[in-house]
Amino acid sequence: MAPFRSLLRQVHLWLGLALGLPFLVLAFTGSALVFYVEIDALLNPAARTVSAGPAPDWNSPVWDQALRTARARWPEASGKWSFEVTGQAGPIPARYYPPSSAHGHSHGVDPLMVWFSRDGQQVVRQARWGDYLMTWLYDVHRNLLAGDTGNYVVGWIGVASLLLLITGLIVWWPRGSWRKALAYKRQASPIRRLYDLHKLAGLYSLALLLILTATGALLALPAEKGWLLGKLVAPMTPVPTPVSTAKTGVQIPVAQALSAAHAALPDAQVRWVDVPGPGDGVFRIRARVPHDPTTRFPTSFVFVDQYSGAVLAVHDMRQGSASTAVNAWIRPLHDASVGGLATRILGVLIGFVPAVLFVTGFLRWRKRAAARRAS
Repeated sequence: MAPFRSLLRQVHLWLGLALGLPFLVLAFTGSALVFYVEIDALLNPAARTVSAGPAPDWNSPVWDQALRTARARWPEASGKWSFEVTGQAGPIPARYYPPSSAHGHSHGVDPLMVWFSRDGQQVVRQARWGDYLMTWLYDVHRNLLAGDTGNYVVGWIGVASLLLLITGLIVWWPRGSWRKALAYKRQASPIRRLYDLHKLAGLYSLALLLILTATGALLALPAEKGWLLGKLVAPMTPVPTPVSTAKTGVQIPVAQALSAAHAALPDAQVRWVDVPGPGDGVFRIRARVPHDPTTRFPTSFVFVDQYSGAVLAVHDMRQGSASTAVNAWIRPLHDASVGGLATRILGVLIGFVPAVLFVTGFLRWRKRAAARRAS
């Protein structure tokens, strides 16, 4: 057993030295993104004015007004407009995705971020994704500013970080007194105190670090996530990808599409309204049904023909497989929104732990190496 623990100790050491800095960067940026929307609003006062009156929802005429304003402001824009339904009586966030495929769908294209006034008649703010602080931090966290390749790299950094955390637990696992193994020895040598800080920081945050790291890896590796859930739980219920029955015609009003979607999911709360450009694209209404743990990006959809107004498909996460239910928990566990404000604050604090682990681990390694050279 001793040679095996010695091997794991070396694996843990070199994984820590190799992954410590990227793990630290991902953790720090993740902490900032826990309050992504709130921080961005504080930095941009023009886009956070709250007005009196009810927040726009399924029945509000503001969506058609905002779309008219958008098309008047950018008449050449032939891609998809995506409006966020925040549930608050303030500016309306939206995103414009240029067409990048035969069906006008967007793949890997950074959107134009737009905020409309509450009545939808004015543009109060606009910026390209990645050109302002919070979206830049999001890209660092998501793909280290390296696009799709970086997204894949971040996913496998997450997998390797899981191995780092697990080997640390195995190497620490006490063979004698648990009280001594959990103690911090204030009178010990500097090397021992560094070790105690390292182990205690890791142990007390281990469960949350494992959850955040595992869910981050799954979000970054969607194909691998689907394969894993299919093997461990059940095959994923795929989200439909319908197209409109015609490629040309007069697009129905947004209000009509919302009315049809609401009838299909009457107990849901609308969260996003995707308006297609010309072609055979469809209205995609993203909604939160009861018991969906995700608030901002729920996992139920209604697809409406943009010319006839017919409901083409419904993806209700409650009707999906067990893997669909598991998948719905991954994002809220990763962004710490699952328990409200308390878990979000905890998520911010946990983001600083990898820095403590990296610094204490690195300093202890340097001191031990210096001691070996001196002897």
